[in-house]
Amino acid sequence: MRHRRVVPPGGRTVRRPPAPDGSRERWGTVSPLTAGHSAGAPPVTVGAVFSRLLTPTWVLLHLVVAALFVGTFFLGYWQLSKAEAGGGAVNWSYALQWPLYGFMGLWFYVRMCREEVNRDPDEEEPGSALVLYQRPRIDTSGDPELAAYNAHLAELNERALRRRADHG
Repeated sequence: MRHRRVVPPGGRTVRRPPAPDGSRERWGTVSPLTAGHSAGAPPVTVGAVFSRLLTPTWVLLHLVVAALFVGTFFLGYWQLSKAEAGGGAVNWSYALQWPLYGFMGLWFYVRMCREEVNRDPDEEEPGSALVLYQRPRIDTSGDPELAAYNAHLAELNERALRRRADHG
């Protein structure tokens, strides 16, 4: 059976069977909660996904962002009161800028939370990253002193790689 490729908003490619009506639609969206769900695996629940945002680190981040968001409005009110008391154009501009800074920070924080929710939890497992290493070329043409220096650097590099491999 031929499968069509489906790319969800998170960008991960998911293979899906063709539509039952035989349509040729190749691209579509898949919910991050059901993407990659196989028949034998338990379904992903909303609670499991959002529980990543309820760890102690994330809860502390939520509280800090909420305090900073409210703080920007207090700073905006403070600048507004200074501007109304005879301050210059700078106070008026800051009175508008502080709330904008708060909304901008909140927007970035919401984006960060969405990326955490859509992140694959197995992405950071050891050994999941492919590390390619290319041995440095030793230039033997031309200057023999430069070639000897490059050979010495290559030997030091090999020793360091062996030491790293031996010690983990």
